[in-house]
Amino acid sequence: MSLQEAAPLLLVGCGKMGGALLDGWLRGGLARDAVTVIEAFDKQRADLAEQGLRVAASPAEVGADLAPKLVVLAVKPQQMDAVLADCRPLLGPQSLVLSIAAGCTLARYQAGLGAETAVVRAMPNTPAAVGRGISVLVANERVDRAGRAICEALMQAVGEVAWVEDEALMDPVTAVSGGGPAYVFLLIETLAEAGVAAGLPADLAARLARVTVAGAGELVTQASEVPSTLRENVTSPGGTTLEALKVLMAEQGLQPLMTEAIAAATRRSRELAS
Repeated sequence: MSLQEAAPLLLVGCGKMGGALLDGWLRGGLARDAVTVIEAFDKQRADLAEQGLRVAASPAEVGADLAPKLVVLAVKPQQMDAVLADCRPLLGPQSLVLSIAAGCTLARYQAGLGAETAVVRAMPNTPAAVGRGISVLVANERVDRAGRAICEALMQAVGEVAWVEDEALMDPVTAVSGGGPAYVFLLIETLAEAGVAAGLPADLAARLARVTVAGAGELVTQASEVPSTLRENVTSPGGTTLEALKVLMAEQGLQPLMTEAIAAATRRSRELAS
């Protein structure tokens, strides 16, 4: 599906994730005059205007004649209720709302925009900034097949897309993929620190950790084997890697720790949504 089918598109919020989405859409062929961006910060608004985009400081400045086909909400959850109230007058009967705000439920959007509003929730992650993200989407019953296709095309501009039908699954999705990049960054930090503890110079340890994790990620992306097979392929019997894995795969090793961490993040996601 062509991204032009989302026009006219209204993007509310153009921070890091909103900006990553916008860049992906423009690279994917969405015309600049097909997008109107609402951004509260003066400098960012000026930068967007210099790029030839239509900008406004608030929904009230847009005007009721825009009649957006798609409204993308890329603001913080604590701002959402005020944004919904401001955007509601702009929506027409055919408008579709796509939100990337974590923890905001479909019911919250329908309460703020009207029960008849077609809404899709998306949970992207930060690798979207380099076109390597993954987004999980869930839709309410008002979204038809064409609406799903438009939202999927928009999110595919920054990476892969998956759908769930049970909105409750968005909480563990947030824990696994939403927070996942932070866990990987922590892995790089701890791997480098362990290298320093073993005697490596700090700059070399940091480089080894960073490039090794990045390369392993690319390898698992391109390989046909599952990660467990890739792990086994690099683990020689009686070798050094096996000794390290005995520690990481012990009863109290990495798996139970990661399971506990994801459970904690999932609980917090549910608390924020309540």
